[in-house]
Amino acid sequence: MSEIKNEVEKTNEEVKDLASTVKDETAAAEVTTEDKAAEEEEVKAAEQTAEKTDTEKKSGPDLEPFNCRIIVVTSGKGGVGKTTSSAAIATGLALKGHKTAVIDFDVGLRNLDLVMGCERRVVYDLINVVHKEARLNQALIKDRHVDNLYILPASQTKDKDALTLEGVGEVLRGLDNAGFEYVVCDSPAGIEAGALMALYYADEAVVTTNPEVSSVRDSDRIIGILNSKSRRAVLDWEPVTSRLLLTRYVPGRVTKNEMLSVEDVQELLTIPLLGVIPESPDVLKASNAGNSIILNKESDAGKAYEDAVERLLGNEVELRFTTEKKGFFSKLFKR
Repeated sequence: MSEIKNEVEKTNEEVKDLASTVKDETAAAEVTTEDKAAEEEEVKAAEQTAEKTDTEKKSGPDLEPFNCRIIVVTSGKGGVGKTTSSAAIATGLALKGHKTAVIDFDVGLRNLDLVMGCERRVVYDLINVVHKEARLNQALIKDRHVDNLYILPASQTKDKDALTLEGVGEVLRGLDNAGFEYVVCDSPAGIEAGALMALYYADEAVVTTNPEVSSVRDSDRIIGILNSKSRRAVLDWEPVTSRLLLTRYVPGRVTKNEMLSVEDVQELLTIPLLGVIPESPDVLKASNAGNSIILNKESDAGKAYEDAVERLLGNEVELRFTTEKKGFFSKLFKR
């Protein structure tokens, strides 16, 4: 009887030990499960943080340099010849063998397609690309005169607020990835949103002005914007290279003190001179025909733009068309 009692007590002790072991193992398993759940939560949180960081990096302006050169043709005043100059410079660069795109940033008032004779071929525009309603290659229009030249027109129906720095950056990155060497940005006048979008990514600026005081004063303000609000200024890179393009110049009026001289304008703006474009009826004729003036090899204005493009490429070219042409009788009587 005592032996049976001892066996029962021994069995009870073994059961207690087994129950204790199971309890300990269960508790350990619960801790492991809790640790695993906590670890999974940490991983999930880290992934969400990384995804948020990637999104933040992708949004906003493009902060990486481009391989292509971004040239903005700008001014403070309207009607000084920015679009004519943008078309001529882009065409001149393409004629030199450089793959070039020219973008019209004057949203709502586009004219570049008219000057370059491709208005009937516009299907998609800059805003469509920025809003991802069309691919970049769908919106680019190949020039009908010059290989290596493409036009990206502005929208006539949208507002300038439809542009974003992020969207413009993506367009320029797409052109860069497509192997373009130069991108010429035809800026609207002034310092409103479209103009700021056009100049933000610029590496070089062609400051276009007429030889009269109000035009020069407004151009001086644009130079200040380039030095303070461009991407190069914001990121503390090398500053935008600004150069002066003096348009609609009439030496005879300068002689009569009816117009500022080249030296007067340079003294006021203190930036290097890219070129002097003489006043010429050929410019209007070329625009009405949908041809860039630089294609007219007989025109003084076309020759002056050729000289400006050479200087833009780093070549030294003697300045022309800054003195009054003498007629036969003027030369005869030395007037």
